[in-house]
Amino acid sequence: MGGGHRLGVRIGRLLGGRLGAEFGWLWGAYGTSALGTWLAFGAFPLIAVQVLHAGPAEVAALASAGAAVGAAVAVPLGPWVEFRRKRPVLITMDLARFAALLTIPAAYALGALTFLQLLLVSVVVAASDITFRAASGAYLKALLPAEDLLAAQARFESTAWTTTIVGPPLGGAAIGLLGPVSTVLADAVSHLLSALGIRAAGGREPRPEPRGTTRLRPGDLLDGWRFILADAVLRPLFLNSAVFNGLVLAVQPLLAVLMLGRLGFAPWQYGLAFAAPSIGGLLGARLARPLVTRFGQHRVLVVTGTLRALWPVGLAFPGPGTGGLLLVMGVELGLIFCCGVFNPVHATFRLQRTATERVARTLSAWTVTTKLSAAVLTAAWGVLGGLLGPRTAIGLAGVLLLATPVLLPRTTPLHDHAR
Repeated sequence: MGGGHRLGVRIGRLLGGRLGAEFGWLWGAYGTSALGTWLAFGAFPLIAVQVLHAGPAEVAALASAGAAVGAAVAVPLGPWVEFRRKRPVLITMDLARFAALLTIPAAYALGALTFLQLLLVSVVVAASDITFRAASGAYLKALLPAEDLLAAQARFESTAWTTTIVGPPLGGAAIGLLGPVSTVLADAVSHLLSALGIRAAGGREPRPEPRGTTRLRPGDLLDGWRFILADAVLRPLFLNSAVFNGLVLAVQPLLAVLMLGRLGFAPWQYGLAFAAPSIGGLLGARLARPLVTRFGQHRVLVVTGTLRALWPVGLAFPGPGTGGLLLVMGVELGLIFCCGVFNPVHATFRLQRTATERVARTLSAWTVTTKLSAAVLTAAWGVLGGLLGPRTAIGLAGVLLLATPVLLPRTTPLHDHAR
């Protein structure tokens, strides 16, 4: 037992470096599950079409309704997570995703897979993802001193972009060789490995302060939103995140229609247009900490938050051929690079601004809102794309995005609310 523990500590220290063994295991667990998620990117729609012969309306419902209902299910979990130790919650959410995803290859092997099952699994996974993010943010803030949070967030961001580059091509190859549910099985296993990694982190997490009452009241469900909207700094940043992320995601289906349909690009060209620029996210994440050290957190947050809003309007102008493909890749490279710098700085800023006893509720409310706004705006832009055409709808989203920097904090005392 002692030997196994010492080995675990050594592995954690090797992964975590100066941030410590517990962070090393947390980072390794994150990378494992992120890779599994990107291996299975697009697997649910593919299974729905190829195995269950679903139509466009069902595929759209699978993408939007699953995320929206999952976000709604996650609403009461934020207050629930706040007053519990976070490591057991992280392990539980990983095991929930593992169990839910595992039912798909099992049902497929038995010839019993249904569309309803796909929808229910997507709801469980979406709710578990939101809860996991809320608990991991709270756990990270308790685990590391404030001065190390940006280094940790930059590692997570680098890992996210690395798995974005590597995962989908490997997943596509696995589907070609092993069938449509192979990547779902890989995703399930990745969450099991993540749970084992978080358990191996060990350490003694202090118990949170007890609630005033043991029962969850209806008003408690809104605590996260109340904290955010009452904070003069977090409130505009919260609105900026919801609008920016929602509009960027809303144009993706229209861009696929434009490029694969009217402009005649091959599927591999469409995939290349988004996979190759992801290198910019990796580079941006690596530069985030040096830039903050030189120019300050607030300036980097505002400048990169502004610059990222300038790029998407360019997606309305690609033409056919190599020139159009290069234009899309250039726009995506600029956008992703700016996001690669902005995201870890933003995540650190948010953790520093939020009191420790409110982190889980705040992050849960933030993520729920972001996912719901993306679902609503994607549906709305689908309608606009049908009425105005995909190019015009993409351009309209780009113009609206140009206004989002007004919701970035201009001056802020970073730490007056944090504890």
